[in-house]
Amino acid sequence: MYAIVEIAGQQFKVAKDQRVFVNRLAGEEGDSVSFDQVLLTGDGDNITLGAPAIEGALIGAKITRHLKGDKVIVFKKKRRKGYKKKNGHRQSLTEIVIESITAKGGKKETSAKKEEPKKTSPKVKKEEEVSENLVSRAEKRADESNIEINIDKVLNSIGTATKAEAEDLKLINGIGPAYEKRLNEVGIYTYEQISKLKAADRDELSALEGITREKIESEEWVKQAKALLKNK
Repeated sequence: MYAIVEIAGQQFKVAKDQRVFVNRLAGEEGDSVSFDQVLLTGDGDNITLGAPAIEGALIGAKITRHLKGDKVIVFKKKRRKGYKKKNGHRQSLTEIVIESITAKGGKKETSAKKEEPKKTSPKVKKEEEVSENLVSRAEKRADESNIEINIDKVLNSIGTATKAEAEDLKLINGIGPAYEKRLNEVGIYTYEQISKLKAADRDELSALEGITREKIESEEWVKQAKALLKNK
């Protein structure tokens, strides 16, 4: 029996006892995890297709280790500007072994400790405030760093924040000190701003050295930022 399942933004064809390398997952080595985004299962000539996922289907797995992938060289050059940058990147990965494939009636489990749900009063969604002064200052910093990005478009989409309101973006898996500095340069300081990044905004941020739309989506920056907002 085999299945096609979505794990951390990527799709894999898996079978029992197979070892799979996926984008970094939360959890420790030896923890059990499960995935319910099962798109297809096959058992001989019997194939079940989801729409998009199969209701009740579940893939059970165990985390065997965390590691980093092979180094990828990222080289950027701007013609007639004397601009060249060379960086290396090693993707954070998790190795898992598939323990079970349940076609229907599975119950999702997570290795992370479950906390008691907190009772919170409903929050009133406030209108996005955009400071043109902050946008202008971010544009000036981008020009000084030769960053070709439509900052006005991005900040009008996700809102503006001051340096005094800055939060530790390094708590988001995939953002290190260098990426945090580049995000700050274009006016992105808070989890709330990261949580509001739309597809078009992620494309614009690809102009920042080392940051791509694929990286933002595969490492689930938006999802992580929303979780950090809830825990504030």
